Amino acid sequence: MSICCARCRIRCSLIPKEGARVASLIDKSPCEDLLPIITPGAQLTEAQPGPVTSVAPFKGRQAATARALAADGLGWPEVGRAVVAPAGRCLWAGRGVAFVTGLVPQGLEDLAALTDQSDGWAVLRLEGAQAAAVLARLCPLDLRAAVFAPGHVARAPLGHMMAILHRTGAEAFEIWVFRSMAGTAVHELAVAMQALAARG
Repeated sequence: MSICCARCRIRCSLIPKEGARVASLIDKSPCEDLLPIITPGAQLTEAQPGPVTSVAPFKGRQAATARALAADGLGWPEVGRAVVAPAGRCLWAGRGVAFVTGLVPQGLEDLAALTDQSDGWAVLRLEGAQAAAVLARLCPLDLRAAVFAPGHVARAPLGHMMAILHRTGAEAFEIWVFRSMAGTAVHELAVAMQALAARG
């Protein structure tokens, strides 16, 4: 019985050597070349929240986490709320989790699980007299200002996507979606904006 052994005639290595050409990646925002979109009564742009850190306090450490955040002028948000300060914001992002934006929180390493989320989300800003009506076509929340007021935050579906909504003003919302869903979110919102505009 003969045994055949396959061997590569030319030795090769996939490890790049010194001086090898390496592709230079271009830093792009999630909504590059997609925005702005402007229709009568609504404007969709991309927000730049700066660094985004997910903060999940360890068991029994939420009060200590809140005190540490206070050093940056922030605090731990109540469910469905945001804490806003000149330096940054702390948004409720789910049970036992908040997003700190605009700054990198300090002194929390022993108090909470911290994750850099800066590149994981696309943040859209929807503004204008028709902003709530646009969102109402995609989101099942009651978005009347008396119910979902400025400073309120909710996790909710946006079409078929999960989103975090933050009402930043009487006619202004921030919409957080996973970066991979940025194009879909922009498309869905643009269709809703155009449909409302067509009604006059």
